[in-house]
Amino acid sequence: FISHLAHFLLYSKDMDLKMNNKKSNRKGAKKESPSFGGQFASAVFTLMLLVALYLVLAGNTKTTEEIALSQVANDINASLVTSVTVEGDKLTVLYKDGIEKKSKKEAEASLTESLSNYGVLPEAFAGTVVQVKDQSGFGFWLMNILPFLLPIILIIVFIWFLTRQVKGAGMQAFTFGQSKARITDPNDKNNRVTFKDVAGCKEAKIELEEIVDFLRNPKKFIEIGARIPKGVLLTGSPGTGKTLLARAVAGEAGVPFFHLSGSEFVEMFVGVGASRVRDLFQLAKRSAPAIVFIDEIDAVGRVRGTGVGGGNDEREQTLNQILVEMDGFEPNEKVIVMAATNRSDVLDPALLRPGRFDRRVTLDLPDRADREEILAIHATKKQLAEDVNLKLIAERTPGFSGADLYSLVNEGAILAARESRKKVSQFDLIRSIEKVMMGPERKSHLFTKKEKNITAYHEAGHALVASVLPDADPVHKVSIVARGRAGGYTLKLPLEERKLQSKKEFLDDIAMALGGYAAEQMVFGDITTGPSNDLQVATGLARAMVTRWGMSDVIGPMALEGDGGRAMFGGGIEDDELSKGASVKIGTEVKKIMDEALRRANEVLTTHRQVLDAIANKLIEVETLEQPEYEMIIKKFGIEPKKLEVEKKGIDVTG
Repeated sequence: FISHLAHFLLYSKDMDLKMNNKKSNRKGAKKESPSFGGQFASAVFTLMLLVALYLVLAGNTKTTEEIALSQVANDINASLVTSVTVEGDKLTVLYKDGIEKKSKKEAEASLTESLSNYGVLPEAFAGTVVQVKDQSGFGFWLMNILPFLLPIILIIVFIWFLTRQVKGAGMQAFTFGQSKARITDPNDKNNRVTFKDVAGCKEAKIELEEIVDFLRNPKKFIEIGARIPKGVLLTGSPGTGKTLLARAVAGEAGVPFFHLSGSEFVEMFVGVGASRVRDLFQLAKRSAPAIVFIDEIDAVGRVRGTGVGGGNDEREQTLNQILVEMDGFEPNEKVIVMAATNRSDVLDPALLRPGRFDRRVTLDLPDRADREEILAIHATKKQLAEDVNLKLIAERTPGFSGADLYSLVNEGAILAARESRKKVSQFDLIRSIEKVMMGPERKSHLFTKKEKNITAYHEAGHALVASVLPDADPVHKVSIVARGRAGGYTLKLPLEERKLQSKKEFLDDIAMALGGYAAEQMVFGDITTGPSNDLQVATGLARAMVTRWGMSDVIGPMALEGDGGRAMFGGGIEDDELSKGASVKIGTEVKKIMDEALRRANEVLTTHRQVLDAIANKLIEVETLEQPEYEMIIKKFGIEPKKLEVEKKGIDVTG
């Protein structure tokens, strides 16, 4: 019965755990503890095991024969007894054949007196060992009470276990409104981050050093009457190091660091988010001076009154509580709130007013020098070969964020380990650049002979147009090896870092993007699905020129769309107005730009058809052309590779 019951309980517990795991996976939350049914099954199963174990042990207890004291006397006289152990009035008699028997004597008399009364002579004791043990009162009572007490103890433990689970489930309701912030102890050296661990972001560090100085020495600020900013908003592209920089501020100041995500405030129950905000700031005030960091604050800090949700919307209540805590009736000078977001344009104006998030720090993508510093930090724990040149890697990664550079170095180490090498070489890092940008090589993706020819001419068209047009970036690599979702790719990089792009550069980029389309049409007289992504990129760029950057002579200097490609509201053009008149003009202008770019691409390919054939044939042969090999081909036909003006004049730029 116990065996069948155990099987049933184990099955029900397993099914309950599976249901809990499915629920937690659907919610995307942390793994939940087993429910009451699972705990009940565990308790019953444990109880059954203990009872079964007790029954087995009790059933296996040896039964010892108990004999009269007179029989013991006769056996001693007959020299059959080896030893006698005396424990109170109990006797344990061990015979020469190994059999053990029990007996009793008078409690008031000694063993010698008792056996003498039964005619045992003193000479008979010569071959018998007599041992006397003191009987413990506790042991006596324990052995007598334990058989009755053990089942009662098991039942009490079982009831306590069940009530504890019920109490835990009830207490979770009371702790539902408590903050879920993680706390980083300033004395925890393993998790401490300082400004030395954050490369680049020079201007951001200067802004944040004032916060660090205030947390270390607030007296000099207070004496002069200065108030340190209560809130610091870190904005920037994903992966630029906003969270890392906030941790570095806490590490430099040596204060507790409370960090959590904006989405952790909001639950399905109204008022929970506001309660968690209050609890978070109470914890921070008790630990002051301290830093509270809210990541992705746009999850709760979006503009109110947009018609989404009602006046009792949980997100709005949470935002209201944050506003009150930051600059309400109880100002606190020693708790600084830091927040990070990628979308500062959607935040509520009340968050950004002076007295709340009144200091905004923008983190841009790192430039070449910053990228080299970031690579050096990420490479400290990697075993690098002697040929590694981080400066060259930094030059080949424009537009990479700090997170991209970390992934680059890590992918390089993985490539080296996969090939059973002990050190990361320059070749590994160069390969990892393309892997981070476009994905891994798809060596199993084999082209037919016709597809290989089409892909080779397609990529050769891109490269040739980029090399001939004056404002396009130079080509660094051309390949027809499939990588990610691309059947082939042409890698071009700018000669120098730039923050602004001109209309001429955009027009050349669009013509370069259509170079593959034009090459397929010219050589094969047909169009494949290969240029689909090129057409999307080129069309999006042409539309942005018309609607966002005022680069159309017909539309003029007007911003008709925002960064997301949607019609602008509030000072811009309304959606219905854009759909009536401006959309026709926009479409006409975009088509005009695309047609002109295609004409220029066809002109380049027609003029330099021999170069196009030479590049395509070489690609069919070797599949990949690096910059030196590619430039050797175009030099044979009189096309000079693009270089900086200082390099053309013979000035040394390497130092």
